[in-house]
Amino acid sequence: MKLPNTPWLDADRTQSLTDVLEKAGHQALFVGGCVRNTLLGAPISDIDLATDAHPDRVQSLFEAAGHKVVPTGVDHGTLTVIIDHAPFEVTTFRSDVSTDGRRATVAFTTEILHDAERRDFTMNALYADRRGTLFDPVGGINDLNRRRIRFIGNAEDRIREDYLRILRFFRFHAWYGDPDEGLDAEGLAACAALADGLETLSKERIGQEIRKLLAAPDPGPSVASMQASGVLMRVLPGAVSTCLGPLIHFENTLGLEPHWERRLASLGVEDWRDALRLSRNEIKGLKDIRQAVEAGWGPAETAYRTNAETAYDVALLRAASTQAPPPAGLSDQIKRGSEASFPLSSADLIERYGAGPALGAALKALEDRWIASDFVLDHAALLKIDTARSV
Repeated sequence: MKLPNTPWLDADRTQSLTDVLEKAGHQALFVGGCVRNTLLGAPISDIDLATDAHPDRVQSLFEAAGHKVVPTGVDHGTLTVIIDHAPFEVTTFRSDVSTDGRRATVAFTTEILHDAERRDFTMNALYADRRGTLFDPVGGINDLNRRRIRFIGNAEDRIREDYLRILRFFRFHAWYGDPDEGLDAEGLAACAALADGLETLSKERIGQEIRKLLAAPDPGPSVASMQASGVLMRVLPGAVSTCLGPLIHFENTLGLEPHWERRLASLGVEDWRDALRLSRNEIKGLKDIRQAVEAGWGPAETAYRTNAETAYDVALLRAASTQAPPPAGLSDQIKRGSEASFPLSSADLIERYGAGPALGAALKALEDRWIASDFVLDHAALLKIDTARSV
């Protein structure tokens, strides 16, 4: 069996990557996502290569060929080779000597089977040479054709090697699994049995997986299974998946792109910062959503006070929680709020109030009146209201 014709495999820089190793008598096999996604017809992001050449040999060969080599993970056999400004990870075949659920001590090997057996899922242990010929040491093609996410060998053994694989199991099902078939029963049982191991992982690693999971086209079934198996509460205490399905339905109805922060907000998590180690911008976005929901702002007001994206988020979250469609004319309301500009400035009121807190309070009160009017009150009307209020 061979890979279909694909631009990344036929590209000159990709072929030159394998040339360097093969001309020196080494194996050079593409592995992982580039092979899997090509077979699934999904987009390709990274191109990774596996080889029987040891890291020092890989480095000397590529440097002799005039390419820059970066030792990104040399202790685990991984070097990054730069060809025509494009990075390629080249990793020596390896097997695990010992693991602690987060890190592994590895030994280099010349056997592709040993390298395949240490990977997580069967569909991620597919290899292809420069001509597209496929190598399937652990039966990944059958699982890929069935769109079944299955651990290699014993599921609990694979999880004990790295507890992050629990979250990867649900994330890969959301992206590549068959939604009608459900999750692999053995894998799901192993994830539930070993969920305590998630507590050994860093919040940063957990956060990265949750982002990727919630960015999938429809993570609803995976997240529901996480909740049922007890995994969700381990990583997101207090999270409930009830609103996620309706939210995704309304996203699709409105033709909106997936927005992982919107979906996270639908889970009702109280403390995102400690749970996932989010960035300041991500925390601000989630706080804006929460503030608008709690304040009861409508779509136009939310768009004016925050931005259009947050206004859509809030409208869809309300719809998901009530199981009612978003309001008619939602896009027009959000557009009106986004384009609205408050007619007054400090210069209009400073003579009356002077510089200080009183001026700020007066401007805020008038802005609130203007928003309540659906942005209808103009400059003159607002000054008249202020004059009447001051008398």
